[in-house]
Amino acid sequence: MQKSIERIAGDSEGVSYEFPVFRFTGGDKAAPSAYLQAALHAGELPGVVAIDALMPALNKAEAEGRIKGSITIVPWANPIGRAQYHFGEHQGRFHLGTRTNFNRGFPLLAAPDAKLLPDTSFGGADQRLKSRLVQLSLGHDIVLDLHCDDEGLAYLYVHTSLWPAMADCAAAMGVDAVVLWSEDTDGTFEGASIMPYQNVPADVAKFDRRVATTVEYRGILDVDGVLAKADAEGLYRLLVARGVIADSALPAPGPFTGTVAPLENIDMMPAPRAGAVLYDVKPGDRVARGTRLATIVHAPGEADGRTEVFAPQDGIILTRRSRRIIRAGEDLLKLVGDRKSADARSGTLED
Repeated sequence: MQKSIERIAGDSEGVSYEFPVFRFTGGDKAAPSAYLQAALHAGELPGVVAIDALMPALNKAEAEGRIKGSITIVPWANPIGRAQYHFGEHQGRFHLGTRTNFNRGFPLLAAPDAKLLPDTSFGGADQRLKSRLVQLSLGHDIVLDLHCDDEGLAYLYVHTSLWPAMADCAAAMGVDAVVLWSEDTDGTFEGASIMPYQNVPADVAKFDRRVATTVEYRGILDVDGVLAKADAEGLYRLLVARGVIADSALPAPGPFTGTVAPLENIDMMPAPRAGAVLYDVKPGDRVARGTRLATIVHAPGEADGRTEVFAPQDGIILTRRSRRIIRAGEDLLKLVGDRKSADARSGTLED
């Protein structure tokens, strides 16, 4: 295993950012290669500790000559966001200088060619970081971007061109759900990983072996040794199932039995009032249309000081907020409905 340090120039003299990259060289040039990164939203740490728990297994596989395809790992993908604190509170989701989500604004290339990356010499540090992350990941057959939600189940975002071919990956990782999407106009990292292959020859696209996904490892507080070990085992199973690592002791993953739904089926459930949230449901609950999901206490002690929120359709609760204070219009939860949502915002990738 080789470790290198990437350095990103800051936006003023004397300021720069750095992050480590670990590389394992595969012994079979025909084997698929893999790229894993975590904490693009710098405060989302379940993926960071999962990679930490995965590394001993990779080192063992390397020592035993079982790594067939090259593996590149970026355990802390966002040193800019990692350094952002405001009045003692960490702010790792948006770049404070541009107000841009760190998982937006990635270059969506017309082909998987690093020469097509934009010149970021006169851009901001966040753009230089995004361009470098795309460059590091470009050309890999498997690209995993490890995130987490607020409170939620473990689930994947998967482009429709890769489903159901990626069902073995979802089964290997042990996730609860898969959300399918088809269009990215905002430049997510996952979009930057899959869009360059949409209009190239089949022998370049290799959709039969390609994996590109945003992995949502439950909630932001699920930073736990037991969960990290289980997530690392899921990542290892995926790498074995796809031929990056050889391990005859592991059986092939069975069928995926979790929830699969298009992005358009998700109801985000905006809060009608500001106040304190009392939830009636938790992630994983199956609800019927008309089920009360939450009560918002907006005028405590007053006869009409509560507003109830009900399910617009049958479905599964995928996520909810970890904080219990909410403003009007903020999202209460993600409901994966059995049919298309009536809310036009459901077609937006949130992470």
